[in-house]
Amino acid sequence: MNILGIDFEDWYHPELIQRHIKTKNNKPTVVNGIDKILDWLRKNETLATFFMVGELLEFKPEILDKILSNGHEIAFHTMYHTRVDSLNYKEKFDDEIKRFDAITSKRSKGFRAPSFSLNQSSSWIIDTLENNNYQYDSSIVPAKTKLYGIDNAETKPYKITSSSIEKNNPDGKILEFPLLVTKIFGKTIPAAGGFYLRTLPLKIIESAIRKYIDNNIPATFYIHSWELTPEYMPKIPLSLMDSFITYHNLNSTFSRMDKILKKFKFTSFEQYLK
Repeated sequence: MNILGIDFEDWYHPELIQRHIKTKNNKPTVVNGIDKILDWLRKNETLATFFMVGELLEFKPEILDKILSNGHEIAFHTMYHTRVDSLNYKEKFDDEIKRFDAITSKRSKGFRAPSFSLNQSSSWIIDTLENNNYQYDSSIVPAKTKLYGIDNAETKPYKITSSSIEKNNPDGKILEFPLLVTKIFGKTIPAAGGFYLRTLPLKIIESAIRKYIDNNIPATFYIHSWELTPEYMPKIPLSLMDSFITYHNLNSTFSRMDKILKKFKFTSFEQYLK
């Protein structure tokens, strides 16, 4: 069985968009796509974990009940989609996680760092997750890119600690679920969703999933809410590269992801752990 996480963010949350917007009073629109996403999961008989940006639950509280009543899981993706390696964020994170616990009645047991920003400088977050009774994290991409990734990290789930974020530590209390990767011409690259789902041939991604299955490793996959609902995603002026990474093949993402769910079995982190 493989694992599906939906990073539920709004149009102004992606890191490459945040660089280009000045106002902080942005009105969420992607939240209006929640019913489309839930209907799609229902039709594919798939459960998923929704890594929620907390402020969206404050803006539209009914989203929480919709997700839970359909059997899906709620997990934490920070309150404002802040990179966890941001300057002085450590002081804010403990308050944010407690605030999210209050919003969700402590239902969240999993975390994903925005932009997969868990690295050596932000490894302190594992201790905070432990102290708040979290069970798992899914922030490690075992491939190095310009934006994220730890190229020597394990590919199968392992126990993570603040002093060992890339290799298993038997003393760890948090289980790390690294994202799916594959190799092309000997180079390890991400294959777990997002930009790579929109860019790589589907055959490469499907082959990567099959390889994980053959090795008894769950293929941990992700997709952004705004990639599934491009009709709610405004296109704003970005630099050429940032625009390409953000919007390339955006209108084809839903159909690509649908084909993957029809070929492979996925479930939530919660159900996988059971």
